[in-house]
Amino acid sequence: MTFRPRCTKTTLIFGGTAVWAIVLIGCVTANRTVVAPPRVADAKYVGSEACVQCHEDITKGFDSATHAGIMIKGENAKGLGCEACHGPGSKHVDSGGATGTIVNPRKSPETCFQCHLDTRGQFNLPHSHPVLAGHMSCVDCHDVHKGDAVRGEGATLESQNETCTRCHTAQKGPFVFEHEAMREGCTACHNPHGTVNAKMLLDRDANLCLRCHLAHPSVVGNGSIVPLTGDHSSPGDHATGRLEEGTCWSATCHEAPHGSNANDHLRY
Repeated sequence: MTFRPRCTKTTLIFGGTAVWAIVLIGCVTANRTVVAPPRVADAKYVGSEACVQCHEDITKGFDSATHAGIMIKGENAKGLGCEACHGPGSKHVDSGGATGTIVNPRKSPETCFQCHLDTRGQFNLPHSHPVLAGHMSCVDCHDVHKGDAVRGEGATLESQNETCTRCHTAQKGPFVFEHEAMREGCTACHNPHGTVNAKMLLDRDANLCLRCHLAHPSVVGNGSIVPLTGDHSSPGDHATGRLEEGTCWSATCHEAPHGSNANDHLRY
């Protein structure tokens, strides 16, 4: 005789209750990251309207900023405007803007990390901009008070590139032979917050190039494109070893990926 358990209403109720209990216990005992707004000792929230009186040049364009989406108006939401990033402003207002009475995100990236937790993790990767070391700050690249928070006038890709080339001048050009990837923006190949790869590259080997170059740009008689199974990986070809080593920008190959003034194959 075979025993077959029956799913009665009582069984389902007790079973469901047990499952919910396990889930709730897991939620209660799980380690959580607590996100807390910046604080200023003994200060109280006064609302963003108080900031406008002295900082109109900054606040007048804030409606266009992506960060404006976190603002909530009303007496119960004073801390969700300017003070969400700068801390409660009563001491700053009462002192007429005295130093040390307000939080300055330029001096501490932790102000930004209270919301951008994933970005903080990226800055801890092996290759990143030295923000955590204090050699630069988030606002060197981002303007949180207007637009899409990337420094540079307007919303064009050129402006986004200029944010990077203000420091990385050698990569700016212009070049006689440009790399079209620069039109896509520096972030087509780099993650400026940090990666596990050298030079903050999105991939460490030829896979970076294969994001765009799905076929090798050699042309055969009928005008069709030769795929990578062609002359870049054929037996005896000098490029075979390069690709096996995992790079397209090795010496004697395409070692000028930002652009070249000497060679249309992006060589120096």
